[in-house]
Amino acid sequence: MLRDGVARMTSAIKAWIARYWPVLRLRTILLGTLLFVAALPGFGAIFLRVYENALVRRTEAELVAQGAALAASAAVVASDPVAPEPGPSEAVRYHDRMTEVDLRASPVLPARPPASQTRDRPDGLAVGIARRMMPAFQETKLTTLSSILILDRQGLVLNGREGGRSLADLPEIKAALAGKAVTVLRRNEGYIAPYPLTWLSRAGNIRLHHARPIRVDGKVVAALLLSRSPRALFLGLYEDRGKIMLGVVSIFLLLLVLSAILSRAIVRPIEGLSRATRSLASGRRIAPRHPSLQVVEIRTLFEDFEQMADSIEKRSRYLRDFASSVSHEFKTPLAAISGAIELLQDHGMDMTSADRTRFLANMAADAERLSRLVRRLMELARADVLMGEQDASVEAGPLLAAVADALGGREFTIALALPEQAPILAIDPDALEAVLMTLADNARQAGATRMRIGLTIQDGFACLDLVDDGPGIPEGDRGKIFDPFFTSKREQGGTGLGLAIARSLLEAYRADLSLLLSSQGAHFRLLCPLASK
Repeated sequence: MLRDGVARMTSAIKAWIARYWPVLRLRTILLGTLLFVAALPGFGAIFLRVYENALVRRTEAELVAQGAALAASAAVVASDPVAPEPGPSEAVRYHDRMTEVDLRASPVLPARPPASQTRDRPDGLAVGIARRMMPAFQETKLTTLSSILILDRQGLVLNGREGGRSLADLPEIKAALAGKAVTVLRRNEGYIAPYPLTWLSRAGNIRLHHARPIRVDGKVVAALLLSRSPRALFLGLYEDRGKIMLGVVSIFLLLLVLSAILSRAIVRPIEGLSRATRSLASGRRIAPRHPSLQVVEIRTLFEDFEQMADSIEKRSRYLRDFASSVSHEFKTPLAAISGAIELLQDHGMDMTSADRTRFLANMAADAERLSRLVRRLMELARADVLMGEQDASVEAGPLLAAVADALGGREFTIALALPEQAPILAIDPDALEAVLMTLADNARQAGATRMRIGLTIQDGFACLDLVDDGPGIPEGDRGKIFDPFFTSKREQGGTGLGLAIARSLLEAYRADLSLLLSSQGAHFRLLCPLASK
């Protein structure tokens, strides 16, 4: 039950995909696949760089928040302990503070130099703020692992191991004492790589330094310097391992889907076509299964294969029938010649002169018939393999007039019905003359006394209608007259190859010969392309 349901659902999904699948070119699919695979390392590198930059900016945002909170607390501590009555509230616009650091653009300064010795005495107000804020500094440091220094308005450090020394020369301290909060990137000289692949991280040996002024009544009375290393890249990757694994699995699934599409759209059809080709080579024809996901080149390849298979089957059938017809046509005169030779060998001395002459005449006639068959077969073979010249052309008027003059006479006349401006036909003059001679000679041998040749133009083709006044072609023979070796005048020496040769000659020049219905006589129509001007 479950398997049948899954099979039906799979079939429905395949049918839906096949219905909406766009027919793409093979080069488009391959190009898209290769571009995607080639871009995967770039996507991974970009992801790591962007992710690491996000970790650095997150660290900066945390330092900024800590500094803002501590600076505001220090300002409250330094102000008058008696808070004024709250006045009317004013609308305050809140907005996110844009981060300042960027691993790609921000310069990385050298490690922070040690504080320098100075004889200046610390500012009393700043010292009082530092004493009262020290518990908050310690609690914040334990929670955030940040280094927190407070400096007076001269740049003297008021806490920590460097207390009493000056950092006034640092650019971030100068900016903070001037009333501007800044964040800078500095090398971390005490950094020790904890992982073998830490070199992949650009922020592994970097420390962020955030300096923020402390204002009391609008004046800068002190400054805070907070520093902290950004979250390690690999630690961040480990913490976000679920999301990262989801991304990796998604990429691999996408690759599997692309591989399945390429297999179904390209590999399987080519394998099926290969099996069909091997079967065709062994004499058995099987129809290759068309792919559900179609590609332009693969679909064209299938169409070309089917056309080739039809052509091979038609040619094989033609050769089989042709060989059978040739053997049949050759068998009769050869049997007659062999019988006559045997009679002459056995009873030649007993025959009269008239009998010997009759047998020899029959042998000569059969030999001539065989020679005529061989000549016509060679003509048919040349016509079948003939490749028409692309620049072949002939003026219809003079050629038709020459044929009429050559075959016309008292017993058989040819009348022409041509337009005033006869067209130029895209065919070799010898080939066209041979076809017209064959048709006219067949009509004369059938008993016709007159033939009319009319010429009209139809859809870029010259239409030659040849109508005679003979007995016509019986209904039962109309479908076989273009078959090789079919003739109704075998006793008169007919080979049955004339019309087959004529049609093959015309096909070499994209022309066509057909038999039309006629109330009297035979009506042949010859369609020939016009020559380009």
